[in-house]
Amino acid sequence: MDLKTNSRLEKVLKSGQLAVTSECGPPRSSAPEGIIKKGNLIKNHVDAINITDNQTSVTRLCSLAACVHLKLQGLDPVLQMVVRDRNRIALQSDILGAASFGINNVLCLSGDHQSFGDNPQAQNVFDLDSMQLVQTVRRMRDEGRFLSGDEIKVPPNMFVGAAANPFADPFKIRVPRLAKKIAAGAEFIQTQCIYNVEKFELWMQGVRDRGLHDKVFILAGITPMRSVGMAKYLRKSVPGMDVPEELIKRLSGVEKEKQAAEGITIAVETIQRLKEVKGVAGFHVMAIEWEEKVPEIVERAGLFPRPVID
Repeated sequence: MDLKTNSRLEKVLKSGQLAVTSECGPPRSSAPEGIIKKGNLIKNHVDAINITDNQTSVTRLCSLAACVHLKLQGLDPVLQMVVRDRNRIALQSDILGAASFGINNVLCLSGDHQSFGDNPQAQNVFDLDSMQLVQTVRRMRDEGRFLSGDEIKVPPNMFVGAAANPFADPFKIRVPRLAKKIAAGAEFIQTQCIYNVEKFELWMQGVRDRGLHDKVFILAGITPMRSVGMAKYLRKSVPGMDVPEELIKRLSGVEKEKQAAEGITIAVETIQRLKEVKGVAGFHVMAIEWEEKVPEIVERAGLFPRPVID
C-alpha cells in the first residue's frame, strides 16, 4: 500500500476493504466524560470517529480537544475543521496542534452559517473556503510549507477529507463540484445522509463516468431515522436533505413505538444495497445522539468485525 499517513482509516481504505466511520458531537461543557463515553460505545465497530466542530453553529467543546481525548483512549479520530470560525493563521496552527497529538485525519468543511446557532450575531470568517483548506493541509503535509511559503520542519501527518452532498440543487453541478474537491487534494469523501437511494446511485454513475471513483474514497452517509417526525423535519427544514415521500409513508405505517426500529432497518437495507454500488468505498454512520445504535447497524449490515490493520 502507498500510505501517506499513519491513519487507520487510510490503511483500511487502501487495503480494499469497506471502511466504516461514525460521528460524535462534543458536549456543551468542559467535562470530557460524555465524548469519551460516546467513543467507547462505538470504538470496536468503526475504523475512525469524526468529531464535529461546533455543529449547527452552537458553542461546544472544541473538536481538537475532543479528538485528543479519543486519541488518548486509543481511537482514531477525524478532526472536523470549519472555515467559518478561523482565519488561515488559526487553521494552520490547529492543524499543527492536532498533528502534535498524533491525530491523523482531518475533514475540511465550510460550517453551518452562524445564524442557525446560539450566537447569530457572531462574525463569520471564511478567510479560506473548504477547498482552499484542503489545499492548505495537503501543502503542509506534502510540501512541508505554510501558505506563506515558510518551511515546516516537521509537517503534519494528515489524511485529508472533504464532504459532498449529492442532493443539493442544482444537481447537475454535484459531480463537477466533487471533481474540484478531488483536484484540490481531497483523499476521502463523506457524503450527506442518503435517503433517496436512486438519486445517490445516479450521482455515483456520474462519478464513475468521470473516473472520479478511482481518485478518491467515497464513504456513503447513513443516518437512521428515529421517527416519522424526524423524517418530516429533515424533509421540510434541512437544506440539501432529500427524504422521499415513500420513506415517510413507510415510517407512518409503523406503530409509533416501533418507528425507531424501522428506521434502523431502513439504514441497514440502505447499506446492503449500496455495498453493490461500484465506487462506494465504505460508510459514514451518523447516528446523531444515538451512538449506542451504531454497533447494531454495523453488525446487521455485515460490516463487523472490523479488519485487523497493523
